Amino acid sequence: MSTPVTAESSGSAESALARETGRSAGKIGISLLIAIGLGYVFSFLTPRLLGPVDNAVFASFWGILMGLGSALSPLEQELSRQSAVAAVDGKKAGKPALRALTVGAIGVAVVAAITLAVPVLNERLYGGHLELGIITLCGGLAFACQFATRGLLVGHNAIRPYSGLVIAEAAVRAVLLGLVVVAGVTGMTSLAIAAAAGSFAWLLFLRPARRLVDPHLDGEGWRPVSSRMLLLLLGAGLTASVITGYPALVNLLAPGGDETKMGVLFATLQVSRVPLLLLSPLQALAVPVVVRLSGSAEGTHRLRRLLALGTLGTLVVGAVGTVAGLFLGPWLVQLLFGAKYAGAEGWWVAGMVWGAVLLTALQLLTAVLVARTQANRVLVTWAVVAVTTALVLTLVPGDTVLRAVLGLAAGPTAGLVVALGFVLRRPGNVPARSGV
Repeated sequence: MSTPVTAESSGSAESALARETGRSAGKIGISLLIAIGLGYVFSFLTPRLLGPVDNAVFASFWGILMGLGSALSPLEQELSRQSAVAAVDGKKAGKPALRALTVGAIGVAVVAAITLAVPVLNERLYGGHLELGIITLCGGLAFACQFATRGLLVGHNAIRPYSGLVIAEAAVRAVLLGLVVVAGVTGMTSLAIAAAAGSFAWLLFLRPARRLVDPHLDGEGWRPVSSRMLLLLLGAGLTASVITGYPALVNLLAPGGDETKMGVLFATLQVSRVPLLLLSPLQALAVPVVVRLSGSAEGTHRLRRLLALGTLGTLVVGAVGTVAGLFLGPWLVQLLFGAKYAGAEGWWVAGMVWGAVLLTALQLLTAVLVARTQANRVLVTWAVVAVTTALVLTLVPGDTVLRAVLGLAAGPTAGLVVALGFVLRRPGNVPARSGV
C-alpha cells in the first residue's frame, strides 16, 4: 500500500527543498563572487595594457569569444535539466546529453569558422588579425565541453566541483594574464590566448563529470534533441549578440566610429557586463529548481510570486544604478583605466547600467522558459531584444556612440516586457521525466 501524501509531508518536502536550494545557492554564490573578482582583474588590465585604439579591436574579439560561450549556455541548461530529471529517477544522463553536446559543438564551430573565413567579417570583427579568429574557433569548441560539464554537475547537485569549475575558468585567465605581463608580451595575440585558455578549465573536472553519464543509456533521439537545441542555441546566439558580443555587433552594423572614443566605450561596457558573463551558473541552477517547484500547485504559485517580486526589485535596482552611473560613471571609468580613458560620459554609463540590470532579469526569466521546455518562447524573447537593438544601431540618426548606448537600453526594455508576459502566464504541463 502506498503511503498517502499529507499536507504535513508535502510541506516538509518543500522545506527540505528550500533548504537544499539555499545551501546550493550559497555555495555557488561564493564561487561566483570569487570568479567575478578574478574576471574583473582581466577586464581592468587588458584595456590599460592595450590602449583605447587596440582595445576597440580586442573588445570585439572578446565579445565574439564570450558570445560563443554565452550562446552555448542553453547546453548547460539543457544538460542540467536532463541530469536533474535523471537524478530524481536514480539514473545517470544518457545518450541525449552527448547528442546535445554534439549539436552545440557543431553550431559553435560553424559560426566561428564563418567569422574567420569571410574577409569582410574578419576585417570588421578582428581588425584583420587572422590569428584572433583561429583562437576564437579553438576557444569556442572548448566552451561546448565546458558548459556540458557544468550542466551535468549542477543537475546532479554536485555543487562542490561545479563551483570549482566556475572559479577555475576565471582563475586560468587571471594566472595566464599575469604570466603575459611578467613576460612583457602584452600584445593582442598573447592576451587573446590567455582569454581563450579559461574555456579549457573543464579538463580539470572531467573525471567527476564522466561519472554522471552512461553513454549506453538511450532516450530521446537525434531529431527532438537537435530541434530543441537548435532553437535554444539560436535564441542564445541572439542573446549573446546584445550581451557579450555587443562590441562585435556595433562594429558590424554601425562601423566607422571614432576609434579612440569606441575603445573607451567598449572598455566601460566590458566592465559593466562582467557579472552578466558569470550569471549563467545561476541560470543553470534555476532550471532544476523550476522543474521541482512546478511539480505542485503550491510550488507553481510560489514561483510566480518570486518572479513578480524579483522583477520589481530589478526595476528599482536599475533606476538607482542608472542615476549612480550618470553622476559617478565618468569618474569611475577614469579611476579604473587611467587618463587615456577620460573621455567617458555619464549618459553612456547610465544607459549601460540600465541595460545590464534588465538583461540580468531577462536571463533568469528565460531560464524559467527553458525549464518548461518552451524553447520557442525563449527564441521569441531574445529575437525581440536583438531586433530592437539592431534597428536602433542601423536606423537611429547620430554617431556610433549614441546609437550604441541607445541600443543597450532599448533592446532589453522591450525584451523584458515580452518575457514577463510569457513567464507569468499559467504554465502548461511540466516536462515528463523521460527521454534523458
